Amino acid sequence: MTEPHRIVFLDRDSVIASVRKPAFANEWAEYPSTRAGDTVQRLRDARATIAITNKVPLSADDLAQLPDLKLIAVAATGTNIVDLQAARRRGIVVTNIRNYAVHTLPEHTFALILALRRQLIAYRADIEAGLWQKSERFCLFGHPVADLAGSRLGLFGYGALGKATAQIARAFGMEVIVHNRSPLADAAGDGVREAGFDEVLETSDVISLHLPLTDQTRNMISAKELIRMKRNALLINTARGGLVDEVALADALSSGLIAGAGFDVLITEPPPADNVLLNLRLPNFILTPHSAWASAQAMQTLADQLIDNIEAWQAGAPRNVVT
Repeated sequence: MTEPHRIVFLDRDSVIASVRKPAFANEWAEYPSTRAGDTVQRLRDARATIAITNKVPLSADDLAQLPDLKLIAVAATGTNIVDLQAARRRGIVVTNIRNYAVHTLPEHTFALILALRRQLIAYRADIEAGLWQKSERFCLFGHPVADLAGSRLGLFGYGALGKATAQIARAFGMEVIVHNRSPLADAAGDGVREAGFDEVLETSDVISLHLPLTDQTRNMISAKELIRMKRNALLINTARGGLVDEVALADALSSGLIAGAGFDVLITEPPPADNVLLNLRLPNFILTPHSAWASAQAMQTLADQLIDNIEAWQAGAPRNVVT
């Protein structure tokens, strides 16, 4: 008789959805969260063959102490929490979640864009300060408002999320240009145009990032890139915090080098109290707590795909494999 797989979910509370148990013999254990120092002990004590993690790291040293481990099912798209080279050397399969946030994240991206272009934060602050109430006219001016229609959206990255963001942009009447790592299969059919890095950076009214964090993309937007952007440009990052130099961005926003920024991610999450963007109190900057992905519908899609990945691997037909 085949011994059941032993599954440990290291941070169950990170997925606010119903997570079904796999449809094969298994011993299931889950923890609301796991501190880095407890990871190996929890997996080793259970003799886990399958580890589920959203944000709990698994380093090369960790993997060296887990001889029973066969599968790491990452309950997210990003896999930088796992030492992939070490997993590959040890024959451990790593899977991830894909295309589950194709509605929620682009919608959040445009919530940030609209709030900034329509000056919602600035005008709310004016009302709270009593300025509208004291106005001599029926309306209150003071912050420039601009339409999205007729403006240019520049996308860095054109996977499922970039493509969905482009679709919304076109519905608003925006021109969309894209810089992608690989050539686009059907840019004209999507109503977008491929462009070089420099053109996207220097000519876009709104720049939105939809890239993974790699050695090549880390700090891709730093002080020297920010100074080349249009003065009326917005920078939106719902991808990964490390794509942008946070200190350089704070300086650019404080000095009026760019018009505004909307971020859902930071380099360190949760952020330390002294993070420069966390403490930036400007009406042209909006920070949300890595929640763009987290609609109820998207979370349930993630949870279902997570178990689909595990079942596919157990059946000998692994999917969404990273290693």
